Amino acid sequence: MVQEIKNRIEALRQEMKRRSLDAFVIPSTDPHMSEYVADHWKVREWISGFNGSAGTVLVTQEMAGLWTDSRYFIQAEEQLKDTGIKLYKDMLPETPTMTEILCRELPAGSTVAIDGQMFSVAQYEGLRSDLVGYDINVQCVNDIIDAIWTDRPASPTTPPYIYDLKYAGKSAADKLEAICQGLTNRGTFSILVSSLDEIAWTLNLRGSDIECNPVFIGYLYISHMEKALFIDPAKVTKEVEDYLKSIDVMIMDYNHVTDFLQDVLSSSIIIQPEKMNCAIYQAINPECEIQFADSPIPLAKSIRNETEIAGIHQAMIRDGVAMTRFLHWLEGAVAQGNETELSITDKLQSFRAMGNLYKGESFGTIAGYGPHGAIVHYSATPESNAKLEPHGFLLLDSGAQYLDGTTDITRTIALGELTDEEKEDYTLVLKGHIALAMARFPEGTRGAQLDALARMPMWQKGMNYLHGTGHGIGHFLNVHEGPQSIRMNENPVTLHLGMVTSNEPGVYKAGKHGIRIENLILTIPTGEGMYGQYYAFETLTLCPICTKGILVDWLSKEEREWLNNYHRNVFALLESSLDEADKEWLRLATKEI
Repeated sequence: MVQEIKNRIEALRQEMKRRSLDAFVIPSTDPHMSEYVADHWKVREWISGFNGSAGTVLVTQEMAGLWTDSRYFIQAEEQLKDTGIKLYKDMLPETPTMTEILCRELPAGSTVAIDGQMFSVAQYEGLRSDLVGYDINVQCVNDIIDAIWTDRPASPTTPPYIYDLKYAGKSAADKLEAICQGLTNRGTFSILVSSLDEIAWTLNLRGSDIECNPVFIGYLYISHMEKALFIDPAKVTKEVEDYLKSIDVMIMDYNHVTDFLQDVLSSSIIIQPEKMNCAIYQAINPECEIQFADSPIPLAKSIRNETEIAGIHQAMIRDGVAMTRFLHWLEGAVAQGNETELSITDKLQSFRAMGNLYKGESFGTIAGYGPHGAIVHYSATPESNAKLEPHGFLLLDSGAQYLDGTTDITRTIALGELTDEEKEDYTLVLKGHIALAMARFPEGTRGAQLDALARMPMWQKGMNYLHGTGHGIGHFLNVHEGPQSIRMNENPVTLHLGMVTSNEPGVYKAGKHGIRIENLILTIPTGEGMYGQYYAFETLTLCPICTKGILVDWLSKEEREWLNNYHRNVFALLESSLDEADKEWLRLATKEI
């Protein structure tokens, strides 16, 4: 594989030389700025061999580098070994940015190429602005990879399907009407929606074009006068065609969206510069006023209606039952000594598949034993597949797609004897998790204002983690969604009632262990307080938190009460769905400490 990667980079350099290009930048996304992409758009993975979900490759005639974040430092280092691609650890103070490397490596008059469909307007403008002072040009090209990736997978062809109102809770017609009213309130005539989850949510359609993400490839144009879904017409069934017609949405060819935009006569159109690709933006009729603004859809999508909240509660019960059965099985299976990271991944999926309304995983399961747990987004392979032993920690991050909700849960499980360091780190992570779960805060609070609650126990010991503490969760949609977040980086979006967010602090020590505890939390009202309304979090996830690694003396009375109350609730809601053996195991796993 290493030689194959070298051959691909050399082929790209030859193509660049043929076109008089001095550098080529390859992001991880698709034309819709998706986090997870279909095989057709996995260009960065194909050229580098690195298969994490985030990263950017830069290739010049003299060097090749990959920038990725802390979740993937260890993984990227392993996968890039001997390929000639240098790892740049993004966001660290000593790491030069990609533009700094370009300005240092390229002489004035050079040309940096990008695929206009794979770069957002904001990314393109940022890169161009950074380089213009060095007399370095940025050029959009759309076919350079096709010239060298001769066996490139085709675009997805699976048809979308209607998402039943009994799960969605609000009709597509009502959503479209609300969006149009929002446009009116902003003084805007139309909007072009590129994000696949926003399109699926708005139209109450789902698909399977991207693994684990129930979305389909398309664009959605919404105005007061007309609405159009740009999609491969061959993918549209008669049922979906009739449904779209019933809500006055036209079907147009996906490949004709730029032609449509060149002729569009809207007086004004909203474009999200972070979510719209450059090629689409450049195709818009110049007589149309372009407004750079946020779409009204992400916030509306993130606030769950009563039907969605009821659905996620039911999905959590089914997911909790599957997790309980699995954890009970795991305890005996590890003792027998025949299980590996890959075998338990398959076993967990089989338990979930028994549940009603199950539609698949919400992301690829992360099962990292021992040192592999320190790789934040580790993915076991036949070569790395570790055998589980009756000692140390197993970090298990997994989730499911159910028709009535999406789940995402991480448990760090003691498989046997633990070191003092493992127990100390585990207890600190648990304290951080509980601190955030117990938070009460005034209306208008941002996630960045709460993030320190989860980090403080670790900060006090001189430790930290570099990923976010919480992300939004889709409703039978993408497992990662916005607009809210809980992280150190500032995000102006406040936490609203009905938002579902993750709570997942962690600690990662390379070569030793990784620890993360994750539940999903719902923002709920707690009543009026000084200067206004106050909110809190309801923990939605129903699964025992391993108590074998806890240093109980390190927990305050309030922390012990939270954990004991949580476990009482888990047992009460799951026991009726379990057989006697699983129920007895759960009784012991949720025993008061």
